Amino acid sequence: MKNKFLLKAVGLMAALFAVSTIGGCATSDKGQLPPATTHPSLTTNIDDYFYLIGPGDSLNVFVWRNPEVTGTFTVRPDGMFTTRLVEDIPATGRTPTQLARELEKILGAYIRDPIVTVTVGGFVGPYSEQVRVIGEALNPQAINYKENMTLLDLMIAVGGLTDYANGDDTTLIRIENGVQREYTLKLDTLIRDGDIGANVDILPGDILIIPEAWF
Repeated sequence: MKNKFLLKAVGLMAALFAVSTIGGCATSDKGQLPPATTHPSLTTNIDDYFYLIGPGDSLNVFVWRNPEVTGTFTVRPDGMFTTRLVEDIPATGRTPTQLARELEKILGAYIRDPIVTVTVGGFVGPYSEQVRVIGEALNPQAINYKENMTLLDLMIAVGGLTDYANGDDTTLIRIENGVQREYTLKLDTLIRDGDIGANVDILPGDILIIPEAWF
């Protein structure tokens, strides 16, 4: 049992070291985030959120009156995709609307006044838009960010906490204006005590580190 705890401790320390190398300078003090609100006018930094395309996304490209170039295409790991007329079109990091306007410019060399619509299936998104949960979650993983996502939504997606979790000492790592910030989250208070005041807004790129309790 001691070996099990030791291995977990070493793994968690390695994870902490890894996230400390993310761009920006880390701060030494942990802050507190305000309670979550789903009111669009009050949420922080997500008022103008738009989905960004990422590798693995399935793109449905419709070109009006041109069924021969209409189709479904997968974004490759390098962030590009290929149509029937044009190869290696960059897609990662663009919104579907931005990509549609770019395709209209590209296809204009082959088609007169193309009108393009792009929709996305699969919704993988770029890594910069995903939210990562590591440590003592039942199913630690990277989650695709959704508009107005809260901490409670995220914990439902990963299945909650393990029996060994020290949820009230969870660390949230967030990049704000190029600077790495750390905040303390109260997951036990939120999930086990049902205190909705411990729920906070989640932003694209957030990382949650849930430590193990020492008995």
